[in-house]
Order: sequence, then structure tokens, then C-alpha cells
Amino acid sequence: MNNYHSKSKEEIFHELETSEKGLSQKQAQEMSVGTIVTIVLLMTVLILGLVLVRTIFKGSIENIESIDEAVKNEITKLFSEDDTRKVVIYPSSREISLKKGESGGFGFSIRNIEGGPPGSFSYAVDGYDIPDNCIISMKEANDFIILGKESGPGGDIEIPSLDTLENPILVKFVIPETASLCHIRYVLNVWKDGVSYLPVNSVSIDLEIK
Repeated sequence: MNNYHSKSKEEIFHELETSEKGLSQKQAQEMSVGTIVTIVLLMTVLILGLVLVRTIFKGSIENIESIDEAVKNEITKLFSEDDTRKVVIYPSSREISLKKGESGGFGFSIRNIEGGPPGSFSYAVDGYDIPDNCIISMKEANDFIILGKESGPGGDIEIPSLDTLENPILVKFVIPETASLCHIRYVLNVWKDGVSYLPVNSVSIDLEIK
């Protein structure tokens, strides 16, 4: 008490100012540490979120198991982007990836871009190219397709003028456990009234067995 009263005003103000500065520096340090921790946590959450989104997105476009409303909407969207498109394939990358023992495939739809009466369409999906280092024959590659390989005899599809298939077609593969790791190219050919509707072998789909 006596020491306090014995100090001059200048000394007291100096001590108070020094004390406030020390407190401010401590608070600033605490805030800096808190800010760094917050930034690190936010970056961690952001990275985890991006990884999760990438995983979900990748899984959704590698192959499809069925033609659901989401696939139909995507195909409709792709058609709407270009009025001249005759065929749309989903996934739009035209690349599918399957592990041994897995099943999956791609969906596609056809649009009759020509006027006049309805057209009678048919199609076929066939193996087209297999690298030399793949121990898979063309017959085996075609046998991987268990659903939707072709429209079949008498299976022509009628599509009204300037309209699309009412229901997209699913082409499904099953990869045996014994299959070799390989990249196989398939082609989709389409005919209208018995005449090629697309340039022959111009629409390809790549299958990766991993």
C-alpha cells in the first residue's frame, strides 16, 4: 500500500500501460493459436468433403446397374444440349470400370431426328478392339454382355419423328472372377429402317476390367 502511494503518477501509468500491453500480447497470441487451429480444422473438413464427393461422383459414373429416374434425367439433359444428337450414352464419358466378379454397364437412348413417319430402329453392341496384352478373346468379350446386347430379330424399336426412346436401354456386363485385367473397346451400331443410322463403328464404349 505504502509502495503504491510512494510511486509517482508517471510510474503508475507506465506500469498500467505495460500490464495492458502484456495482456494484449497474450490475448493476441491466444487468438493467433485459436485462428490457426480453426483454419486447420476447416481445411481438414474441406479435404475430407472433397474426397467424399469425388468418391461418390466417381462411383456414380463408372457404371450403372439399372435405368432409374436419375439416369433418365441425365440422358434427357444430354439430348437437350444438342438437337442433332442421334444417340446418347450414359455415363457420358463412355467409359465403364468393373472389377472381377462385378456387374454393371451403361445406358443409351436413340432419337429420331428426321421428320415424316415413325422410324423402325435396331441396334447391336459388339466387341471391337482388344489390346494384344489382354488374354481375352473377342468371343469372351462379347459373352461378358448378359443384357441388352442387341435388339434381336423382330425386335425393331419404333420411334416417332423427332422423338426419343420412351425407355433408355441398359447394356449390362458380368465380369467372371477368372477374367484377365484388360481394356476392351465395344461399339454401338444403330440402324433405321435397315440402313445405318450412324457412321459404322463410330460410337464406342470402353470397358476396364480392374
